[in-house]
Amino acid sequence: MKTEKAVKTEKTVLRSSLDILATATATHGTGRSGDIPLPRLSGFVESSFSPLAYEVSRQCLTERPGDDPDGSDGSRTAVALASLMGDTTTADLASRRMVSGRVHNPLLFMQATANSVLGYVSREFGITGQMFSLSTLDDPVTELLAMAELLLEDPGLDRVLVLGVELTGMGAPPAEGQGRVAAAYRELAAETGRPVPTPSLPSPLPPSAGLAVAVLLGRTGAGAPVSIRSTQENNADSTGTPGHPGSIQSMFDLAAAHQRLLRDGGSHLLVTDPAARRGSTAFTLTTNTRNETENHAHQ
Repeated sequence: MKTEKAVKTEKTVLRSSLDILATATATHGTGRSGDIPLPRLSGFVESSFSPLAYEVSRQCLTERPGDDPDGSDGSRTAVALASLMGDTTTADLASRRMVSGRVHNPLLFMQATANSVLGYVSREFGITGQMFSLSTLDDPVTELLAMAELLLEDPGLDRVLVLGVELTGMGAPPAEGQGRVAAAYRELAAETGRPVPTPSLPSPLPPSAGLAVAVLLGRTGAGAPVSIRSTQENNADSTGTPGHPGSIQSMFDLAAAHQRLLRDGGSHLLVTDPAARRGSTAFTLTTNTRNETENHAHQ
């Protein structure tokens, strides 16, 4: 009896390349060299989640404001935010207040929803395109790029702002009120057969610690110096920083590669999961020759 060996094939995440219009990162209370004071955001209290999400959005949208006469281009921009556990600081604080019998704070209920800050961003920058929040144990870069390409099939859209936000709650000790978050994370990993995650941010850190990254994407030909596409050129020597399931570390790697190509030109192979086997899907960031020539001409 003849048997056929099943061969697993990796799907192509992007059917065509996308232009990277801008990238931005922000960290607070993490001990990293680039930590910033937490921006003030009216109506959002206690947590760094929304202020950090707003800060990276602001950086991208002010760097590339769009082509509308008022500079907003909001009607042609969509937004997608990825966060595995969302605003864990606010959700945990609201739960502890309820359990202790304290008066409910409606602000906490509002901002515990991840897309609350997207509403704030839309008001500030006149964005009327689609807005989404997603939670995934898969790599956020892969998920967000696929979503951006799907959204850009709409001829009424020109750009998609994708965000990743993560708080310190995954690794914070129970004394800081985040033990339940870590337990929930372990349960999620167990249900999917994944290894128990390692926190992106080391403990102990203050409850306000967090990190965020944003990438503004457009169709190929949008005039950006750098583009990104799917590739099967992964190999065992590819570089990258492994993170736990759902970690946004791969988005930081993307932003760092983008900034490096803007400075030095060339190309970069981004492997979002360096522990993955050889041949798994990765992404290639490439400097567009015409834009690279123009940049050097102006230096």
